[in-house]
Amino acid sequence: MFLRVKKVGTQSYLQIVQNTREGKSVRQRVVATLGHTDDFIASGKLDALANSFLKHTTAVRAFDAHRAGSLQAHRTRSLGPALVFERLWQDLGIPSVLEKMLSDSRFTFSVERAVFLTVMHRLFCSGSDRAAEKWKEDFHIDGVEDVALHQLYRSMNWLGKTLTQMGSDHFSHRCRKDLIEEELFLRKKDLFSELELVFFDTTSLYFEGEGGQDIGRRGHSKDNRPDLKQMVVGAILDGKGHPICCEMWPGNVTDVTTLLPVVQRLKERFKINSVCIVADRGMVSKDTIEKLESDELKLNYILGVRMRSVATFRDEVFTVGNDFIEVTPPRKSTKDPSPLKVSDRMIDGKRYVICFNEEQARKDAHDRTAIVESLRDKLTESDKNLVGNNGYRKYLQNSGENHFAIDEEKIQSEAKYDGIWILTTNMKLSAPEIALHYKELWMVEDVFRSVKTVLTTRPIYHQLDGTIRGHVFCSFLALMLLKELESRLDSRGVRFEWEDIKRDLVALEEVEVEFEGKTMYLRTDLRGSCNEVLKAAGVAIPPTVLPTRE
Repeated sequence: MFLRVKKVGTQSYLQIVQNTREGKSVRQRVVATLGHTDDFIASGKLDALANSFLKHTTAVRAFDAHRAGSLQAHRTRSLGPALVFERLWQDLGIPSVLEKMLSDSRFTFSVERAVFLTVMHRLFCSGSDRAAEKWKEDFHIDGVEDVALHQLYRSMNWLGKTLTQMGSDHFSHRCRKDLIEEELFLRKKDLFSELELVFFDTTSLYFEGEGGQDIGRRGHSKDNRPDLKQMVVGAILDGKGHPICCEMWPGNVTDVTTLLPVVQRLKERFKINSVCIVADRGMVSKDTIEKLESDELKLNYILGVRMRSVATFRDEVFTVGNDFIEVTPPRKSTKDPSPLKVSDRMIDGKRYVICFNEEQARKDAHDRTAIVESLRDKLTESDKNLVGNNGYRKYLQNSGENHFAIDEEKIQSEAKYDGIWILTTNMKLSAPEIALHYKELWMVEDVFRSVKTVLTTRPIYHQLDGTIRGHVFCSFLALMLLKELESRLDSRGVRFEWEDIKRDLVALEEVEVEFEGKTMYLRTDLRGSCNEVLKAAGVAIPPTVLPTRE
């Protein structure tokens, strides 16, 4: 029922009206006519009527009292994060997959809830699993109230435990997290979809602790921390950017040795017949390409080329002329894609695609000029400390015992690579299509930027390889949820920065208050991106006032 102003000529009257459904149509029935609008309001009868209704609406009065500051909150917890990601967690089928894997286990607590808590902690807060146990106290997440620290550790070890090992190398581990990835992949796959394009890249994650039993090793550190043990993590994404699986190896494994084992495992684990591997230049060697093209694998590939280490390109001066095709023109706004021109070449039976970005060329030239100018200034002071700087060392040459000078030839040789990147492929797609597919590999780099953020929480306290793998796998599950949310927002034509989403969801809180002897929960107002994010996740906005929970 609702209050309506009914106009009759120059007069208006207040009516109480009720909507009633008759078949497929809705009809309005006048319950009562209260009187002339101005007279009824002026006499105070409307206020008296409203107050009589409010006597029976405890929730509204409680909320008004809270807004007026006359109620004291006993407890405040963030409501938004679990609202959104619990729905995505369920929609992706992760709980049912975990429960299936747990059917023969004898755990006396909910491993699924412990894993979900860990994933939520990865998404919203940096810290160890020890921190997650305390972090949960400020968030409303169903079923995690009694999860203890030792249960989090046991859950991580259950995820990362090695089930079988087919060989003696680190590429032949078969862990429970592998089974989970395969089951989740099967749930998303249908008869009309094939895994035709796969993006692969790696990163290193260092340990501040001992680094487990075998997985923590010293190697080439992408974090510039060669003094610490590390592990190598590889992410494999499908053509739409959705995470398929992650691979983990000891920290002394080099990128160039990971591609072929990953390809072989993809074929075995996901029953892939035909796939194109897209990977950057760190994965490429002559032996790798030969094996990809072998009768055993027969795989398509799009791979970056180390321009400076290939004699064919090391001595070439690149001229962007008429043989280059314009793929995307110069930007007219910052939202436009970056400019791109490509040229197709066959050299010694191999196909190469030369790519040129004029914006990047200007940036490369500007950055080099800035470095060299700074280097000239510093050489007038002291040159011994400059060798330790990677940016400076590139342009230095030895000019005598313990003295250095600027290498002018190196400056000239580097200039020819400005804005240039080169690909090699065995695919029959056009050069523009090859280049655009490779550019999509950069979304994997975006994923790894997310990994670095999510994994600021490093496995400091884990001593077993299994718990470390489980810890990292939870970060991978967090990325699956993030990508799912991003895809749903894209389908609605909206886009927000993750930091903004995170801040707005955390700000959606429930406030526990006591009013007239009853415990009640009041919801704070939605702000920023919150409304759109809830809609994208398919979550209804909670009522402003909730009754006591049983």
